[in-house]
Amino acid sequence: MGDLKVITPGLLTTVQDKGRIGYQQFGMPVAGAMDEYSLRLGNILLENEEYEAALEVTMLGPEIEFNIDTAIAITGGNLQPKINDIEVEMWRTLKINKGDKLSFGKVKDGLRSYICFYGGMDIPKIMGSKSTYAKALVGGFNGRALKSGDELQLIKKQEDFNHILNRKIKEAYIPKFTGSYNIRVILGPQEEYFTEGGINTLLSSTYEVTNECDRMGYRLSGEKIEHREGADIISDGIALGSIQVPGHGMPIIMMADRQTTGGYTKIATIISPDIAILAQAKPGDKINFTKVSVKEGQNIFKEYEDKFQEIRDSIEKINLEVLRKKAYRVKVNGESFNVLVEEVK
Repeated sequence: MGDLKVITPGLLTTVQDKGRIGYQQFGMPVAGAMDEYSLRLGNILLENEEYEAALEVTMLGPEIEFNIDTAIAITGGNLQPKINDIEVEMWRTLKINKGDKLSFGKVKDGLRSYICFYGGMDIPKIMGSKSTYAKALVGGFNGRALKSGDELQLIKKQEDFNHILNRKIKEAYIPKFTGSYNIRVILGPQEEYFTEGGINTLLSSTYEVTNECDRMGYRLSGEKIEHREGADIISDGIALGSIQVPGHGMPIIMMADRQTTGGYTKIATIISPDIAILAQAKPGDKINFTKVSVKEGQNIFKEYEDKFQEIRDSIEKINLEVLRKKAYRVKVNGESFNVLVEEVK
C-alpha cells in the first residue's frame, strides 16, 4: 500500500523538482516546477532539500488519501486546499494523520499549487531529476500525470516531524497573484530582427494570456510585433523565458517543458525571478513587459537568491500546542458552515 492514494487526479497533477539540468544538448527538455519560488518555500518549511520533488497541481486539484502520519506544506496559487473538507491555510506546515483526505476547491488566485511532503517523494531520478516530462513519458510517476488509483511512496526521515509543525511564511514573502503582472525582460538574443517600433510595441503594450498556455509555452494576444524582414532563423537553443515571435507577430513565452531548439526569432528573455510570477498567470490575465539591462537582471537575481536565506531566518512558529481538535458542521440563519474547533495549551 502506498503512503498516498490518488482518489481523483485533478486536471493536471505531476511530480516536479528543479528539472533535468545539462541535457538540452541531447534534445531532452528541462521540465521541472513552473513556479520554483513556491516549490522552494514549501520545502524550506519542511526542512527538505529546496528542490525536492513535490506535486504540481494545475487549476483543478486532486483528492488524495494519506496512509501515514506526516507533514505537508501547500504553496503557490490558492486552489482552496481542504483537509477532511475543512479549508486549511497555505504557506505553512500542516500535520496529516493517517486516513486524512486532502482535496481542493475552486481557483481563488494564481493557477498552480505545490504540495510538498516532509522527507520528499520516493521517486527514482532519471537524468538527475524526478520531474515528469509527459511528452516523452520520462520521470515522475510512470512518466505521466497522476490518475485515480495511483499510489505513491514518501521518503521517511529518521526524525519525526513534530519540531516543524506550525511554521509559516511571513506575509511579506508570500506573492500576490493579482491577474495583472509586470514582467521584466532582457532584450535579445535576436532583437536586431525587429523594427524599433516592434520593440516599442512589446514594451508599451498590455498582452493577454490566451487559452493556449501550458507547461510548454504561453501564447499571448495583443498588439502585433513588427519584424524587419521575417520571423525565421536557423534553429538555435531556447532558454527558459525566451519570447518567440513567429510571423503572425504574437509573442509566445517558452516555459518549463519547452523544446530545446527553435527556428523563430526571440525578441527578449524573461529574467529568472519573474518566471515564477508568470507561471501563476491564467487565461485572461494581463501581462506588461519592462526592459532591464543584463547587469540589472543579475542584481535582481542576487537579491532574489538572498531572499531565501532571509526567509529561512524569518519563518515564524506559532507557539500553540493543540491538545485536540474536532470538526463540526453548524447552521446559522439557514446557512451551513464547516467549523474546526481546537483546544490549545
